[in-house]
Parts: sequence; structure tokens; C-alpha cells
Amino acid sequence: MKRSESLRAIRYSPDKIWDIVIIGGGATGLGAGVDAASRGYDTLVLEKYDFSKGTSSRSTKLVHGGVRYLAAGDIGMVLEALNERGLLLQNAPHLVKNQKFIIPNYDWWDGPFYTVGLKVYDMMAGKLGLGPSIHITKEETMKAIPNLVEEGLKGGVIYHDGQFDDSRLAISLAQTITDNGGFVLNNCGVTRLIKNDEGIISGVECFDSENNRYYTIKAKVVVNATGVFVDSVNRMDDPDHVRTIVPSQGIHIILDHSFLQGNSAIMIPKTDDGRVLFAVPWHGKVVVGTTDTPVENPEIEPRALDEEIKFILSTASKYLTKKPKRKDVLSIFAGLRPLAAPEGKTQETKEISRSHKLIISKSGLITMIGGKWTTYRKMGEDIVDKAILLGGLKTMECVTKNMPIHGFLKKSGSGHLQVYGSDIPKIKSIIGLEPELGEKLHPDLPYLKAEVIWAVRDEMARTVEDVLARRTRALLLDARASIAMAPEVAALMGKELGLRKKWQKEQVQQYTEFANGYILN
Repeated sequence: MKRSESLRAIRYSPDKIWDIVIIGGGATGLGAGVDAASRGYDTLVLEKYDFSKGTSSRSTKLVHGGVRYLAAGDIGMVLEALNERGLLLQNAPHLVKNQKFIIPNYDWWDGPFYTVGLKVYDMMAGKLGLGPSIHITKEETMKAIPNLVEEGLKGGVIYHDGQFDDSRLAISLAQTITDNGGFVLNNCGVTRLIKNDEGIISGVECFDSENNRYYTIKAKVVVNATGVFVDSVNRMDDPDHVRTIVPSQGIHIILDHSFLQGNSAIMIPKTDDGRVLFAVPWHGKVVVGTTDTPVENPEIEPRALDEEIKFILSTASKYLTKKPKRKDVLSIFAGLRPLAAPEGKTQETKEISRSHKLIISKSGLITMIGGKWTTYRKMGEDIVDKAILLGGLKTMECVTKNMPIHGFLKKSGSGHLQVYGSDIPKIKSIIGLEPELGEKLHPDLPYLKAEVIWAVRDEMARTVEDVLARRTRALLLDARASIAMAPEVAALMGKELGLRKKWQKEQVQQYTEFANGYILN
């Protein structure tokens, strides 16, 4: 996956008419790109920043049906999500794993209540289930989660869901698109929608921010898959466009593994304000979240509010014997959910369905709103099915249900390199040629110098942030350590890309300022 090849595809073929041009390189856009390219359509995905730069790299890291959506009665969405969870585990075993969750019971009726509910959850998953839910004793619960508050504990309920690395999946999807003959391009935002004499969209104008150059791209179908920013693209189409998205902010904190211990995750199904709280082991740390805070105007770099931070820390402290304080937070990050604006009466964001919805404008722009990572594949399928009708494309059947995602490897080991799957030997060959690239970038994190080289050569990483935030997960796992890694990463990238010391210095400065926003002082 090389940026130069994607640029060549649009630069030297200005009269080419693409079957499908997708705006947005997050979960939705990449999912649609995989579906379109694998069906054989000429496909181009354009991303203004970097792949999964926004919400798609800031999730709770769960591939799940949604236990709380079942309780809310959203049966259709839960069924769809459970099916997609099973398919994703099947198609990307190097990125998704079966995670055991425990709901601690502090009231005597919690055990029977959640056991019955989760048996329904298991039944709905059918043959794609990850394991049976069972009720366990107080002693078994404490053995699984030694740091759990024991006072008042009656027992627990075990259930299974999926866990994954979100931005690594995004990169694998981008690679899958190119594996299937499609093209992806980061740092290239759409600035204008082009229409024919009848007012029907016939292409886009985009701006390559690396080369300060505009391109005009012709297309049979244009898809708006920009998540929380879909309304801004829709306003390019129609200045009077009515808002379709209600952004909802969710924050997460990262703690050292000593706060949880064991390999099981905790799920608190109902906190003081009715939200769900997770504490999940991830890459040797613990992800704790989340919140559900309405946001008026979406931003590419949302920041956690003080009230959200207090909520996460105080709620976690009620259940963990090792009480997390602000100074214990290794990193804090916020993401915005692209919730479909409810029709009619106003609802709290936590009550709005996470289902996805397709909208087609009078000019033929296809917009996807709502949805979540777990259902990215189905959203992609729905988008392309609609694009076939709208663009008069030759009908091709969807093949993604049983299609391996780039890097597919049933058993890729247990080390941190497992997320690369079948590409692991290629990274090791880089080390074989230059043994010093096998050295770690920081003693507190597992990442190797060779991963920087690989990210630049084959994963379209263009900045220090791309490498430390999304190709590796250093920023999320330990923001301070990632800042310490920045000079070495910049030097390695500068050498690989042929960029001078001035670029390296600017990159370190920019990244340091950026990453400081992930540190909780």
C-alpha cells in the first residue's frame, strides 16, 4: 500500500470515471471500499487526514452485539451486530479475539437477572457465539478479578464478546482495498462536489495537503462516509441541508494492568447515571470507559471534559480496590459517536439507537449515518448495494462475509507483532537486513524500530503522529512514553522518506504539542 501509487492513479488518468469514490477513511468508508473493490468496481477512498484519525481509532476496542442494547429492546441491531462479530473474528483472527467479561453482582437478584439476559444474548449469536454465559460464585469472581471490591459481592456472571485493535483493523482494511485493485489516499480531503448540467453529482474535487495540489475526479457514484462530519459534506451538496447527526462524546482512560489483574474484563451494566462502564485488558494495559456526552459541534481532536474524567475515576473506584487517581492515568482519549439524529422528540444520546441508516440526496449523494465498528462490513455492503442501483453499475454479489482481511493468520502468536498477521515475516526480514532495527523504541512499550520502517513503506504513514497514534498504539498506551519516542521515530521516518532535519524537528515539536493533550495533569 503506497501513497505514490494512489496519487499516480488520479494524477495520470484525469479522464477516468471511477465507479465509486468514497469520502472518509474511517470504519465506514474503508468498509465500503473493501466491499466495492472486492466486487470488482473501480474504487477510490479519499481521507482528509489519516485513516481512522477520528472516532475509528478511539473506540472501547470491543467487537460486540451490545448487551445494553438488548436490555433496551433493540433486538434487530443486536442480532446484526452479533452476526458481524462472529464474521469479523472469523475473517481477521490476527486482530480480533474472544474476550471473557464478568459482571460482578452486588445485589442478590443481579445474578439470575443477568444470567437469563445473557443466555438470550448467547442464543441470538447462534453458531457464531464465542462461548456460553454462566453464573459464578463470589470466590470464582474474586479469583478471576483479584482487584475487585469484595464487600457486598454476591457472585458474578461470565459472558463472552470480541475485542480488537481498531486503528490496526482500519489499516488492514485499507490494505485489503489495495489487495483487491482499489486505491486509498490519506491527507487528501474533498473540497467540492462536482455536478452535471442536471444537478446530479458526477465527481469530486480534492486537495492533496502534502503536495498542495487540487485534483478533479470523475465518478459514477460518490459516497459520504465521514462519520460525525457527514453534515459538512452534505452542506457542500445542499447549503440548506438539515442536520442528521447528533455527536456524542465518549472518553476512555488507560491504566496500568495492576489496576485490574487477571485476564478478564469487567462490565458494570448500570452506573449511577444509567451508563455502562467497561474495564478491559488491552495490549498489557487497561482501557476504562466510557461516557455519553452530547456535543454541539464535532471536532477532529475532541478533548475529555473534567466532569467526564471525574465520572470515570469515581465509578471505577467503587469497584476496584486499587483506586485510580489522575496521576495514574497513562493516557486519556475522546471520540465522537456519529449518532443518527432522532426524529420527533428529543432523546438523551445514550438512548439513541446505534443502528445505521442510508440517506440519498436529490443529487445522488449516498450518505451513511450512525453505525459502529462492529457492523462496518454490513454498512459497506449496504452502501455498495445502493451504489449499484444509483450508478447503474454491473451487478456483482457481495463477497466480504467469508473474505479474509489483509494479514489473515489463524495463529499469529501472542506477542505485540500479532496484529500484523501474515506480514510478520516481512517485518522480521527488515530486522534481518539491519539488526539494530530490532531494538525497542522505548523500554516501557514493546514497539520496534523496524515497525516504523514498515509503517512508512507499506502502511502509508506520513507523520510521527501516524506512527505513534495509529500504526502503533504508543500514544494511547502511554502518552508520555510516546513523546519520548518521537525523536527516534522522526529520524527513522526522515531517513526512509528522504526528509531533512528541519522536517524531523518540526514533526517532533508538532507531535509533542499534540500528545500533551492525551496527558492528564
